[in-house]
This record gives sequence, structure tokens and C-alpha cells, in this order.
Amino acid sequence: MSYLAHTAHWQFFGLVLAVLGLILTVATSGVDDWRVWYVDDVSVITSGTAWVGIWRACFYSTVLDTAEFCRRISLTDSFVPPEIAAAQVLCMAAILVGITANLVAGYAVRRAYFNIDGHIRRFFWSAGALYFLTATCSLIPVFWNMSSVLKNRTIDFPPEFLLPPAPYKQELGLGIITGTGSSVLLILSGLLFLSYRQTSKPRKQNAERTEKKNQAGTNIRTAALHANRVREGTDNSALTVEDKL
Repeated sequence: MSYLAHTAHWQFFGLVLAVLGLILTVATSGVDDWRVWYVDDVSVITSGTAWVGIWRACFYSTVLDTAEFCRRISLTDSFVPPEIAAAQVLCMAAILVGITANLVAGYAVRRAYFNIDGHIRRFFWSAGALYFLTATCSLIPVFWNMSSVLKNRTIDFPPEFLLPPAPYKQELGLGIITGTGSSVLLILSGLLFLSYRQTSKPRKQNAERTEKKNQAGTNIRTAALHANRVREGTDNSALTVEDKL
């Protein structure tokens, strides 16, 4: 009963990695600090640091009514740069595709561990392809926003955001770091699922081979027993003739 189960241990490990990768993908989409801005004017942004994510821009202040001041970034806003707009769309696509990939992968691993054959490779390979698609949807906005940070590109925020159009310095935030890590995990999972090979023979063929071996052994034993009986009969006949003489 283990002719399929023992072939899918690495794929089970890949499924665990993929679940962790999907959790990080969701976290990447939700964090506010894709870009860390350092500003000169601390009259409003008293901490001197602001966080720009793909959904919100926030900073801490001691002169406003709330300690953490945030404004939502919408896809339809005219000031939104293309890398942030693309991140909003692709991160949601990555989550949906990642959920689908985990469902397909879990189904494939379940079939392997329960010895349910029938095009099982297709399920493993489909899961691997979906993991690569998930990683691609995550890496495109991550690398695009990383490039904007390294080039210190600005965002023309409207006045209600209370943010300057450009910081004097900006750094990579947690969102870009977790997005890179989640993509690496998903790529590793995809490679493990695409490398699946069903090396064992199906159970039916194994059973037929065992039956043939048992039948051959029975025939050999039957022939040996028959030969012994014939030999014993011949010896007994000879002894009888000698006794008569």
C-alpha cells in the first residue's frame, strides 16, 4: 500500500513550504511599509519617518488627534504610480492563484498517500505550474517597487495625506522583503512538484508478478514431489524383485 505514498514525501514538504509562502504573500499585501520614507520636515511627521504601502500611507505624529495617521490609497486615485497600482492587482491575483495551487497540491498529495492512481502526475505538475504563476504575480510588483525605492522616485501625494512629494531618503520596507521571501518559497515548492516522478510499478502489475512467482514456485515443488514419488516407487519395485529371488 506504499507504492505511491513513498514517492510523494518531497511533494508533501513542498506543500508545507507553499502554505508558508502563501501566508507571507497575504502578509506582503497587507503591510503598510513597502517603502520607508525619511522626511526633513518633522512639524507634522514628528517621528521623521513615513511608511508607504500599496493600500495605505501612514506616519506617527504627536501633534494630530491620532498617534498613527493613515490615508487609504485607491487604485482609481490619479496620483497613484503604476508600480503601486500593479501591486494592488497582482497581489490579489497571487493570493487567489496561491489558494488554488494549494488546493490542487493538497488533492495530489492526498491521492498519493491514499494510493489513488490515475493521472496523478498531472495534478502534481498542475500544482507546480500554479506555484510558479503565484510567485510571478508576487515578484513583478516587488521588483518594480524595489526599483522605485532604489532610484528614490517620488509620489505626488495630495494635501490631505500630509506627506511631502519626495523624501530626502527612502529604504526598502518589510513588504518588499516578505514578498521576496514568499516568492522564493513558492518557487521551491513549484520545483518540487514539477520534479515528481512515479517510479514504482502499479499495484496491479506487482500483484501479477507476485502471483506468477508463486505459481512458478508451486510448479517446481510439485515437479520435485512427483520425481521423488517416482524414484521411491522404482526403488520399492526393485526391492520386491530381489526378495522374490
